[in-house]
Amino acid sequence: MSDDARELIDRVRSARHTLQRRANAEVIGLYWQIGAAILEREDSGTDEDAALDALATELRAAYPTMTSLTVENLRWMRDFARSWPARSGIVQQPVGQLPWGHVVELLTRLDDQALREWYAGKAVQHTWSHSELVRHIDAHRHEHDTEPPQNFAAALRRADSALAEQLNADPDTVGFLAVGVVLDGAVRSGSPTR
Repeated sequence: MSDDARELIDRVRSARHTLQRRANAEVIGLYWQIGAAILEREDSGTDEDAALDALATELRAAYPTMTSLTVENLRWMRDFARSWPARSGIVQQPVGQLPWGHVVELLTRLDDQALREWYAGKAVQHTWSHSELVRHIDAHRHEHDTEPPQNFAAALRRADSALAEQLNADPDTVGFLAVGVVLDGAVRSGSPTR
């Protein structure tokens, strides 16, 4: 491969990774806003189950490619907004840099907010994949973390890390963008149109 091709391939990879991170930040910010809106509605005394069911139906009808707009996910969005109540800067916090699946694991596996934030920070710092995050939570990594866990992906270019790859394939981000994505030669859904 020529040096010119290698350089251009690196530029494309870098641009894709930048877009993935920006799209993920938008998804996380949007999910926080949806969760906050649900919390406000609940405070007004509406029937929670019926309201969530109706909301999920309306959102899925408006955005059919966003498969994450389920009643269960809306509950997680509500829990997300409840757990991180300060909207300002949510996407600058470690939790705002993680794929939605990571956030859901933090919400469902941990009750302590300080631990959620600790694991979110470590997941970003060490570019943990979803399975690595789950493994570290299950092993109670916070109780004996004197050295960062060995993670070869952290030594690689960030665009090649497992976390970056998961952002690339995250159904929430792909659905939010509403595109048939062609990545690294693999067609995810449909074919690109002009």
